[in-house]
Amino acid sequence: MIFESPSRGRLTFDEMFADILQYVNEAPDDPYRIIIGTDSHTRHQTVLVTAVVVHHLGKGGRYYIHRAHRRMIKSLRQKIFYETSTSLSVASRLTESLEKSGVVDLDMQIHIDVGRQGETKELIREIVGMVTGSGYRAAIKPESFGASTVADKYTK
Repeated sequence: MIFESPSRGRLTFDEMFADILQYVNEAPDDPYRIIIGTDSHTRHQTVLVTAVVVHHLGKGGRYYIHRAHRRMIKSLRQKIFYETSTSLSVASRLTESLEKSGVVDLDMQIHIDVGRQGETKELIREIVGMVTGSGYRAAIKPESFGASTVADKYTK
């Protein structure tokens, strides 16, 4: 799995993880939040972008994106579930790597591209339940900038 960072270039998952650790260890007493969000865009195929954002609270942050191309997903419900399961997969892998490194106190959130307005409002309960049932905090629009702003920027 290859990630791209505007400041670090192309990185493997392990390189991205090492960069995250190095970044949070620059100011280990400061609060950080790891945000994972996925968005997609469908034309002839579905472009799926997952963003991993390391937010140094009150002091900025950095992000990494992974872009994948899939067959065309026409169903909105299927797209939202696929986006969320992709975010959960990356979160699980990050959580496992963090635990192996002895870092267990980072706040991790899954940002979901659903909101109380529009077609996705019918899916909120199920999708948020899927995320919280997996042990992560969920954020929906307008708070879900990891999916609806960062990842969305790279789907077109």
